[in-house]
Amino acid sequence: MKLLLDENLPKRLRQDFPEHEVFTVRDKGWNGIKNGELLKLMVADGFDALLTFDKNLQYQQNFAKYTLTVFVLTAAINQYRVLTLLSPQVNELLAGVDLPIGPIVIRNS
Repeated sequence: MKLLLDENLPKRLRQDFPEHEVFTVRDKGWNGIKNGELLKLMVADGFDALLTFDKNLQYQQNFAKYTLTVFVLTAAINQYRVLTLLSPQVNELLAGVDLPIGPIVIRNS
């Protein structure tokens, strides 16, 4: 699958998804682009999912317009040592048959 790490996530997180094609917002030259436009660019570029730390994104966008899954990583801080603990949950969902469209909140169990 083709995944995009939002600019609010550590780029080191990409190593947690070796089975997938992972890009950062910076890799794509999409820094500073607002969420609605970012989602449109992702669809046009064939992305399957966005990983973000932006908890408000799920309330700000109408996901019926997009064919993307958005993993909202929820933790006390957005540092790799904390967020990497959420990666197994994301990988489990990515291994499934069909990803649901829209936001999925991922937090420590």
